[in-house]
Amino acid sequence: MKIAFFGTRAYDRAAFDAANARFDQAIHFLEPRLTGQTAPLADGFPAVCSFVNDRVDADVVMRLAAGGTRLIALRCAGFNHVDLAACRDAGIAVVRVPAYSPHAVAEHALALMLALNRKTHRAYNRVREGNFSLDGLTGFDMHGRTAGVVGTGKIGACVVRLLRGFGCRVLAFDVAQNPDCVSAGAEYLPLADLLRQSDIVTLHCPLMPTTQHLIGADSLAQMKRGVMLVNTSRGGLLDTRAVIAALKSGQVGFLGIDVYEEEEGMFFEDQSATGIRDDVLARLTTFPNVLVTGHQAFLTTEALANIAETTLTNIASIERNEPCANRVDSA
Repeated sequence: MKIAFFGTRAYDRAAFDAANARFDQAIHFLEPRLTGQTAPLADGFPAVCSFVNDRVDADVVMRLAAGGTRLIALRCAGFNHVDLAACRDAGIAVVRVPAYSPHAVAEHALALMLALNRKTHRAYNRVREGNFSLDGLTGFDMHGRTAGVVGTGKIGACVVRLLRGFGCRVLAFDVAQNPDCVSAGAEYLPLADLLRQSDIVTLHCPLMPTTQHLIGADSLAQMKRGVMLVNTSRGGLLDTRAVIAALKSGQVGFLGIDVYEEEEGMFFEDQSATGIRDDVLARLTTFPNVLVTGHQAFLTTEALANIAETTLTNIASIERNEPCANRVDSA
């Protein structure tokens, strides 16, 4: 099947070329991300492969359908950026990669925690300038601290186990308890209680209408003063302006994010020549106790291989009219 891959980078191409040796699909890699302006590039392609920051709204879906596209293969877990109703109306199937490497994201969340706590990013810059002063670099022992994990699916469960390995008391919140987290030693509490008791709060839940701005002014006010807040899930879970206000007041003592609610068209691109054009994100980067990474938590060789394998398996299943467990558009 001819497949137009949007928004690809060198690491995507390497992973999919390796996996495609077994599938022999006709892959055409495209650098632009999928938007209303770039959708015509998919004309004549029965399938397109899309990533998390592509725009797959109703207009894009209609344009893809008009060009002959009948399958959108997402090489990511989230699909909140896809108009599924429009896809159903247009007769376009949508498949995704529900899990690729929960360890990759979980370990990145821990990396953000450790770097923020021990001021590794600041120490690195100092030493490169010949400054070996330790003033202002004091951290705290993770051992014995209370960490709250919001969302305990596969990624959240990995985070629970990692935090328990550090000797943390781990609190958890989700709509349903994960037995793996309970057996690992996590204690499930209502969200308000978790926020009040946690020294560290890390988010691993999906973005949906009920979780949009889950962490806003009210929930921030419930947290311990000086709390560490980490988000490697979806940017829209945080009300960023409220978080900035909490950083300014000292209510939030540390912030680590790998996602941002307005990252579309900015993350995965080189902005060094123009500077950060988003004023809110630019303000975030001025805080010495904030660490921002550009949606790289998934980026391990194992995750890329799993993404490629699952994506191409999904496409092959749809091509052969076989049931696909990873289809998200069907009723």
